[in-house]
Amino acid sequence: MERNIKLLSLFNFFLDFKFHTAVLIIYFARVTGSYVLATSIFSAVMVSAALFEVPTGIFSDKVGRKKTVMLGAVSATISAILYAMGHSYWPLFAGAIMEGLSRAWFSGNNEALLYDSVRESGSQETFAHHLGRTSSMFQLALMIAAVVGSIIAQWSFPVIMWLSVVPQFICLIISFSLQNPKQFTEGKANIFSHINISAFHLWNNKRLRLLSLQDILSFGIGESSFHFNAAFIGTLWPVWAIGFARLISHGGAFVGYWFSGKLNKKIGDYNMLIIANIYTRVANFIAYGIPTLLSPILMSSSSIFYGTSQVAKNSLMQHEYTNEQRATLDSMSSFFGNIFYGVFAVFLGFFADAYGPAKALIMVQVCMLSVLYINIKLKQMK
Repeated sequence: MERNIKLLSLFNFFLDFKFHTAVLIIYFARVTGSYVLATSIFSAVMVSAALFEVPTGIFSDKVGRKKTVMLGAVSATISAILYAMGHSYWPLFAGAIMEGLSRAWFSGNNEALLYDSVRESGSQETFAHHLGRTSSMFQLALMIAAVVGSIIAQWSFPVIMWLSVVPQFICLIISFSLQNPKQFTEGKANIFSHINISAFHLWNNKRLRLLSLQDILSFGIGESSFHFNAAFIGTLWPVWAIGFARLISHGGAFVGYWFSGKLNKKIGDYNMLIIANIYTRVANFIAYGIPTLLSPILMSSSSIFYGTSQVAKNSLMQHEYTNEQRATLDSMSSFFGNIFYGVFAVFLGFFADAYGPAKALIMVQVCMLSVLYINIKLKQMK
């Protein structure tokens, strides 16, 4: 199981080692000709992920974590190839569907695999520490790829798209070396009974309902704006410099993830969620409300809290899940989050076409105040 943890760290690194991430909204906008069509590609990713969320979660709980990771790696590789081939809207759309499928395979499953592996090693109390360390690899990969990719994109977008295929293939190779935890047993209940039990547990657990709601809102609103903010940075900085804004952002998130176990234990998970939300709202309101050359740096500074808040939220949710429905319950939350993202991303694109990227992102910050309210309610329930 210790080997599983190390392999998951490597897997996470190569999964997000995509050279196009920092400038993907610009690439999509150039190919499609508008922000609405560009954001609709991101929307297609999330809606596709939503459609496959629960079935893949059930597959993970009933068939096995390893096979689920392998299928996700295959889907991610196909998606990267389709993106690289995309010189019109429909190949990009097909790539988005496959990326959504890959996200669905990984969603719930990979954290459940980590949790099961840590539990089997007899150190369940260290889950938050291991989650922070393995998740930090996402940010390290994004940090490096963002800078290299944005510089290369100054001369050639096709090159960075094809280079991004290689890490996905490496993930596929790594997936074959993972092992199912010995404590894992294939579910005996039928699929419909499994879904009913999971839904009943979610509905009757008030704390889990609120945690899931804040996860849905923060993902749908926050992720769509994060993918879009390169369009805002592009109005202030040249394309080659966008990667350096992402360097600060992913670097801060890496540090946050790496030290999240110790920080969250000292400050408290609920307190961390509130502190992270307040700082991020203030920094972003200033960055978007008064656009200057320093705005990308200010908005990226909030990333230091991203890793800590994600680990806090995921740890709290994992403690509320049952072992038999762990991946399915997480997939249910992701399902609604992806659906909400799909709707909100297109709305954000329309708003940006009408009023510009800066005002669209200010609107996002107002919407995110709802997450702060839920976090305060959760703190009061503690």
